[in-house]
Amino acid sequence: MSPQQQQQQPTMDRRHFQRLALHAAMATPLVLGDSGRATATANTLRRSENSKLDTWYSWRGPNANNIASEGASIPDQLTAEHIRWQTPVRGRGHSSPVVTEDRVFLTTAQYDPQQQWVLGFDRGNGKQLWEQVIHRGGFPKENHPKNTEASSTLAFDGEHLFAVFFHAAALHLTSLTPEGQVRWQQNLGHYDPKLYRYGYASSPCIYEDTVIVVADYDGKPFLTARDCASGKEVWRVARPLTISFSSPIVGSTSGRDQLLLSGADRVMSYDPSNGEVLWETQGTSLATCGTMVWDEQRVFASGGFPKAETICIRSDGSGEKLWSNNQKCYEQSMLAFEGHVYAVTDAGVAYCWRASDGVTQWKERLGGAYSSSPVLVGRTIHVFNEQGEGFAFSADPAQYRALGKSKLADDVFPTPSVVGQTMYHRFAKQEANRRQEYLVAIS
Repeated sequence: MSPQQQQQQPTMDRRHFQRLALHAAMATPLVLGDSGRATATANTLRRSENSKLDTWYSWRGPNANNIASEGASIPDQLTAEHIRWQTPVRGRGHSSPVVTEDRVFLTTAQYDPQQQWVLGFDRGNGKQLWEQVIHRGGFPKENHPKNTEASSTLAFDGEHLFAVFFHAAALHLTSLTPEGQVRWQQNLGHYDPKLYRYGYASSPCIYEDTVIVVADYDGKPFLTARDCASGKEVWRVARPLTISFSSPIVGSTSGRDQLLLSGADRVMSYDPSNGEVLWETQGTSLATCGTMVWDEQRVFASGGFPKAETICIRSDGSGEKLWSNNQKCYEQSMLAFEGHVYAVTDAGVAYCWRASDGVTQWKERLGGAYSSSPVLVGRTIHVFNEQGEGFAFSADPAQYRALGKSKLADDVFPTPSVVGQTMYHRFAKQEANRRQEYLVAIS
């Protein structure tokens, strides 16, 4: 069906309804009538509205841009007194918390014996409710020291969870209920990098009634969408031959939904409904890890390895490169907010660039190495370095304004999720000569 035909469909057409829900920061589950028209129950509609403010369903949050919903608020200066609850997490993982109306979910993995899990916790008190082993054995022989066997954040479509793991030289997508029961599992295809044996780290994203997964490596790389209900393949396209680690993300820019992905020395935009390439532009580097960001007219990407570049491209299909610089956010992602791009580079320097032309508004050295991405809460940016230090500063292009500094952990790699008045975070402490991870609620 062409875009013109889609626009001519009735207002309650399934794709149209779900696209509106996506723009409202929620992929709404629907019940279809015999005619194919979408009919949403009162509970579904209520969940769609409430979830904008009260959940964090997937990597990058309710609007896919790491900006907390309007009304969210947490203290600028975080201390141990702000920790509402703290729950030990077995194993190791760099995935972020997924927060639903009453639960928090994580992936994790342990090496002896080799197991990969999905875990469910009570959102109110942090009690672990269940754990489900997804895979046993099959770990790669090598991985990057900053990666884990559970670095991909879960995705939740309002009804079910979706987990991606690198297991037995392949990528596997598993769907679970919120109670931890496996609904289906699909082998997405061979994945076994040889040139750089750094594991897998990309997170899945939900678009309409599909879950999208990328496999960028030096074999037969691919990008695929699977049906959320059955796991069956909806579309599949080849990716450029390279090893990269960025997550696919869907943003609304230049008047349409675009599936954005960097890596392989280029920035690419796809139609998320069928995988067709909308445009591509040379830029960034061979390998990137961060997720792209966007505004109404432009997209922004940063990387990588072996060279450093942050780039801005017009998103109207022309592929026009508007500006670039030699700064690098390799593992961490950036923020686009009110006509400016905020970033904390690998060198530990916070930047504010004007989105239209890349002019540096200010820069400030924070220090440390970064894997965790900054999150915007209200008009405050919170970011954590790998050494466990937290920084809060104002999203103000006029000047850098420090608002708070904290030290709650010994190391931080995951990105926090902020819902309402609470930050849900995963960090580690050194206790009795051993590293222990925790899931924490900070408010």
